[in-house]
Amino acid sequence: MHPRPSRRRFLSASAAAATAPLFIPSRGCGSNDRPVLGIIGAGTRASQLLPSLTKLARIAAVADVSLPRAEAMAKGLKADQAVQDYRRLLDRKEIDAVVIATPLHWHALCCIHAAQAGKDIYCEKPLAYTIQEGRRVVEAVRKHGRVFQTGLQQRSGRAERDGCRLVREGILGTVTRVSAHAYASPMDPRFPGQPLPEGLDWDRWCGPAEPTAFHASIWDNQSNPAWVALRPFSGGAMTDWGAHGLDMAQWALGMDASGPEELWVEGSPFEPQVSTPEQPGGRQKGPTTPRVVMRYGSGVILDFSGGPRFGVQFTGPKGSMTVQRNRYSATPNLVLPEEPALVTEDMTDSTFAHCQNWVECIRSRSEPVAGVEIGHRTTSIAHLANIARWTTGVTGRVGDKLQWDATAEQFTTSAEANVFLTRQYRSGYELPAV
Repeated sequence: MHPRPSRRRFLSASAAAATAPLFIPSRGCGSNDRPVLGIIGAGTRASQLLPSLTKLARIAAVADVSLPRAEAMAKGLKADQAVQDYRRLLDRKEIDAVVIATPLHWHALCCIHAAQAGKDIYCEKPLAYTIQEGRRVVEAVRKHGRVFQTGLQQRSGRAERDGCRLVREGILGTVTRVSAHAYASPMDPRFPGQPLPEGLDWDRWCGPAEPTAFHASIWDNQSNPAWVALRPFSGGAMTDWGAHGLDMAQWALGMDASGPEELWVEGSPFEPQVSTPEQPGGRQKGPTTPRVVMRYGSGVILDFSGGPRFGVQFTGPKGSMTVQRNRYSATPNLVLPEEPALVTEDMTDSTFAHCQNWVECIRSRSEPVAGVEIGHRTTSIAHLANIARWTTGVTGRVGDKLQWDATAEQFTTSAEANVFLTRQYRSGYELPAV
């Protein structure tokens, strides 16, 4: 079975969307005003979201390329359907919305198909595997009038909200520099094959990517699977953890609908690394050099050199402030107008608030706090950083200034960099029209 919808369903959805109003249309929720959800991807991240989701909605179906895993989650939730092909879940009219918690390389296909099926969407970060994919998701969500929340749950954290607000309000004066973590770029896989677990469709798991040999550590290593660091399936820690940290920069700088104008790297040209069973990857593995630097149109420099893993440090003429997961802090000479919020170290509260915001927006048909454009633009910053590194591996040159047109979403000075804006797709898994 191909993962794209049938021609009849696609044409019907496109015709309906062509006459749809520009506002987000009304859609009734399930019984007792609780939306009915489908879960796409039954791995670790979906399990982490369930305590919040089950308080807010009814879950009717679960899809996963591992049918036993889908069945186990469905049984625990008392859901009435478990499937391998997520399109069967999308065919159910009573399902109002879907939660997409698949590996990154599947996000765009799932999002576009869900939008075409008339479902509202919660998609885990990072939004898409490439910048082109991200823009296509934005277009699909807008065309089909869906309520979309990106899983950037720090947008729903009190400390993060307060810290970014203070920066926007000028507590530092005009920000001149932002320091981000030196996130790792992805590695190339080199794994020996292992027997497939019963009920796992590995070819479908690979999806748009050229299949690699199955190895358990790639697919299901609890909260730190190797696929997060593998280039066929992810942008490495740069797109994974970086999505959270770089989102704080975009938010505080007021750049939710744009991005930098120029980027370059310093050091030696990029050298790829290989991931093996002995060095399987995960969130803390991969090349972290050369150093990436970006410049916004305002003159602000974003430097990937030493900021916190889930946040950034802002510097201005009045001092510095760090905004990161669950807290913010300032240099001693900076007088804060309010005491920082006292928060816990886990993300339970902000994850629930993030899911709750999405459900409330499904009812009101309004834009969530981390809508699709925000998710796309934040993820694009991470992609741009990877592209800056990869381009030096092609040209052998360091220090070239890559000019980025944030409106056209193209490089204006580097054909080599533009190659990385999209990917090659396997037959049957191409990026669909919206």
